[in-house]
Amino acid sequence: MSEPGSGVIEPGVRVLDGAVAEEMGEEIIDSLRRVRHAEEKSYRAEHPGEGLRERKRRLTRHLIADAATAMFASRGFDAVKVSEIADRVNVSMKTLYNYFPTKESMVLDDADELIEGLAAALRDRQAGTSITDAFVGALEASMYGFELLDDELAAYVATTFAAMVKQTPALHAHWLEIQDRLARVAAEQLALQAGTEPADPRPAVAGWALAGLVQVDMDSRARHIRAGRRGAQLADAVASDVRRAAELLETGLASLSRGTQAGGRNGSG
Repeated sequence: MSEPGSGVIEPGVRVLDGAVAEEMGEEIIDSLRRVRHAEEKSYRAEHPGEGLRERKRRLTRHLIADAATAMFASRGFDAVKVSEIADRVNVSMKTLYNYFPTKESMVLDDADELIEGLAAALRDRQAGTSITDAFVGALEASMYGFELLDDELAAYVATTFAAMVKQTPALHAHWLEIQDRLARVAAEQLALQAGTEPADPRPAVAGWALAGLVQVDMDSRARHIRAGRRGAQLADAVASDVRRAAELLETGLASLSRGTQAGGRNGSG
């Protein structure tokens, strides 16, 4: 198979071709190109040691996810075959499945990175930093690209894409699975830091509460985008919503930071 993609923003940065632009709309594709370009510059600045092989794999993964999302949004998730996506980006089925094990994972393609980033924020939390501050800070950092959305792409994200995830049973189930994974990973980190037993229900509840902040973030973005907010105004409005939600968790989660109470070890009290 030949190299995927047909356009180049800068050496090695491939973008969606004209056929995909017909699926998604030229204006939205142009917006997506600009966002991907900015994301690429930021990523390379933060990862100067990235090798050529790793970079090629990362960019090809983005290309497949963008093409798949465009086709799903245009024709419906169930109407698009995986083989069509492979043909569109000019890779073999085997190659495509090496990047994405399921059709659903092509839509929510940054889930693994999101979960790992949030887990790392809890794992590496500095002394004096609350659980919610560490988590919310990492969540805000993970949503970098949203600040770059212009009107066309922002409207697409807040309407077509959001509706597709909510209204397609397979995608909605996949999103719930991602939240479950995040809740479990967060609970494991919190239990470890608090010195509690694995069966202690409090870290599990705390993990689900933190996972709920991700949903608050996504819902807030869609709402504020529909209200016309963009750029720094959008970021500030969403951050305010998430932090207000996090305040409700702070009192209960603070007890996990201490983690030395007898009740935390034996489940009593």
